[in-house]
Amino acid sequence: MNPAGTSAWAPLAARVFRALWIAQLVSNTGTWMQTVGAQWLLVGHSAALVTLVQTASSLPVVLLALPSGVLADRYDRRKVLLAAQFAMLAVSAALTVLAFRGALAPGLLLCLTFLLGCGTALMGPAWQAIQPELVEREQLGQAAALGAVNMNLARAVGPALGGAVVAAAGAGWVFAFNTLSYLGIAAVLLLWHRPVTPRPAVPGEGLLAAVQAGRRYVRHAPGVRRVLLRTAVFIPGGAALWSLLPLVASRSLGLGPDGYGLLLGAVGIGAVGGAFALPVIRRALGANGTLAAGAAVFAVTLVVLATARSAWLAAAALLPAGLAWIGVLSTLNAAVQQRLPGWVRGRGLAIYLVVFQGGQALTAPVWGALADGLGLTLSLLTGAGLLAAGALSVRRWPLHSAEGLDPSPSDHWPVPPLLFEPAPADGPVLVSVTYRIAPEDWTAFTDRMRHVARSRHRTGALTWGLFQDGGDPDRFIENYVVASWAEHLAQHHSRLTANDRRYEEQARALLAAGTAPEVTHAFHATAGPVVAPGKRHAGRNRPAPPDVHGNA
Repeated sequence: MNPAGTSAWAPLAARVFRALWIAQLVSNTGTWMQTVGAQWLLVGHSAALVTLVQTASSLPVVLLALPSGVLADRYDRRKVLLAAQFAMLAVSAALTVLAFRGALAPGLLLCLTFLLGCGTALMGPAWQAIQPELVEREQLGQAAALGAVNMNLARAVGPALGGAVVAAAGAGWVFAFNTLSYLGIAAVLLLWHRPVTPRPAVPGEGLLAAVQAGRRYVRHAPGVRRVLLRTAVFIPGGAALWSLLPLVASRSLGLGPDGYGLLLGAVGIGAVGGAFALPVIRRALGANGTLAAGAAVFAVTLVVLATARSAWLAAAALLPAGLAWIGVLSTLNAAVQQRLPGWVRGRGLAIYLVVFQGGQALTAPVWGALADGLGLTLSLLTGAGLLAAGALSVRRWPLHSAEGLDPSPSDHWPVPPLLFEPAPADGPVLVSVTYRIAPEDWTAFTDRMRHVARSRHRTGALTWGLFQDGGDPDRFIENYVVASWAEHLAQHHSRLTANDRRYEEQARALLAAGTAPEVTHAFHATAGPVVAPGKRHAGRNRPAPPDVHGNA
């Protein structure tokens, strides 16, 4: 992820990345101050209610990340980010006013925290998707690490500052700072003259169809799926620390809000210090070794927190936890960034955020319930056991190598030679490709076509099959169906990548000497002929065809 000889801080040389990074640091500091204020207002209530602050912050990502990913892929990502910033500013302002008026009941606090989470959900996919526009692809690993450093540097400052402010002046002032913190990112975005890369939507494609296209891509991208698996394995145990640390501070260590802030600050300090060591660690251990080591360190931290009765010992254990957290998160984030093409990057990152944030949202109340029912010590030890099992599972389910991957666009298909012009909504469309393969290459060809099959599915195919002619065994026929002509043209001009081209070339390298693939495009004719004899047809006046599964 981080090639030797490349500085961990290299992305900061990019002017816009640097300005956004600084503005994000201020905003993240405000967010952590707000989190401490919200959690501490609820510490006197049940453990489950305290952990619901994390759920209220993370659950909107589960509900809204995919629609937000569609927005990030269809519209100017800069404008999407601006809308999110101003929406969160308005909600935070309301939270501030209510806190100063003493009208912030637990239910209302959680509702407003949920609305702030909705803003985060809207912002997340677009924010992640602009990173390849800000830095070189080779620096995505460092950029992801710097993003984690940013969050953890804010964690080092924000909670301690927030705890001190809550203890000295009340929660209203931390909410006020958080409100102002959104202005920095908004200012940088307003001044950023971003070149808008056209990402035309498929004509007639609705929100659900666009979401389904993103899901289909991820389902047929083994490398992305493996990143999601590693995220899903790590997050439940990792979430135990963030969910239960307020209770460790108040119940086990007898600390107030300022002491809780200092514990969170220890995690942040460890993460910031770890940024210097992380490039060396990655070169020594590799991406999978970093994941395994990070999970193991986090497990040891939870064991120490379960047994420690000294605030200094707990803080010392949280320092390496910060390094582990940044190591795991930056590794996973860079891995998913490197595998997603631009046309679906927002939706792919949204699915990653659903797994990451959703895992925290769903497990936080579970850890709270366990702490109430089984006790804090046993709950922390359970989390440690999950993390240890996750560390061992890296050998069985490692991240796939990203070497040689190139998700850049490749418009290499020729224009389909048709005798009429279909309308964008015409379909479904059956695409058939015929290959002639010598007998000694049959097995190798079918093996290579498995990669082609995934490519077709990722870019829009609803069904795919490879057939061998019973009367002419050297003849193989590839058939796949796309929903509409517009969907197929999107395959031609915006969805294929250099990786897809390589898979096609590897399969076609086995063509019999002197032959070339033969491609045909057929349109659904159950409702009547597509084109009348001797006439050209624009495709707009035919009756609606049955669906792609052949149902009327």
